[in-house]
Amino acid sequence: MEVIESIDQMQQSAELLRSAGNTIALVPTMGFLHPGHLELMRVGSKHADRLIISIFVNPTQFGPGEDFEEYPRDTPGDLEKARKAGADVAFMPRAEEMYKDMHQTKVMVEKLPKRLCGLSRPGHFDGVTTVVAKLFNITKPHLAVFGQKDYQQLAVISRMVMDLNMDIQIVGVPTVREADGLAMSSRNKYLSEAERASALCLKESLDTAQALVEAGEPDTAVIERRIKALILGYPFTDIDYIALCDPITLDPASTIQEETLLALAVRVGKTRLIDNCLLRRD
Repeated sequence: MEVIESIDQMQQSAELLRSAGNTIALVPTMGFLHPGHLELMRVGSKHADRLIISIFVNPTQFGPGEDFEEYPRDTPGDLEKARKAGADVAFMPRAEEMYKDMHQTKVMVEKLPKRLCGLSRPGHFDGVTTVVAKLFNITKPHLAVFGQKDYQQLAVISRMVMDLNMDIQIVGVPTVREADGLAMSSRNKYLSEAERASALCLKESLDTAQALVEAGEPDTAVIERRIKALILGYPFTDIDYIALCDPITLDPASTIQEETLLALAVRVGKTRLIDNCLLRRD
């Protein structure tokens, strides 16, 4: 596996791979890799001849008071995991190079970021779309792979690609979970043992909502109240949002449709966790 830090070198390497007739898959990450990331890499390798991963903790998607400085990092461990997963290139740029010369340009999707996480993290998705657009231009992939755990991120990036006519296929991969159902996340590291037990309220909420829908409950307000009571019944929990919405527009839904997105953001102790599922009527 080749490790590249220079943007120019990465662009040259990607061009050589393309010129040789290879298809390229990109898996963008912020590092501290876990089995969820490795599943994205497996899917990327399945769909392309060459796999590039990026490891970059992007400062522009963190707001004031968020955990940029504390975000977990493990470069040697990440590189070893990426090698074993079959990555061909690990692109690890420095922030000073990604945003040099008084960087003035950003990519912004207008409506989708004004829902869900965007309400409590203003500017977050501008940072996401800008860095992902830059990574696409640098690594020149034919396809890019993202996890569905970050549903809004996947929706925003898909919209950016469509609106800007980027010649890139976006592939979404179902959420990878621990054996007890907790969605895998680099931030799970922050949880104490007691908080880790309380964090299971997110998956329990998703299962409870699906059971209500299968029992014929059509009213999203009823489902939201049940979930709110469930989550707040666990210690250390504080709800950022419970949203039942259209899976394409992310607009709020008052009744359950054939498919309705249930998205959650909950602080467990100091750790903000997200999860989601698509509720389906029979």
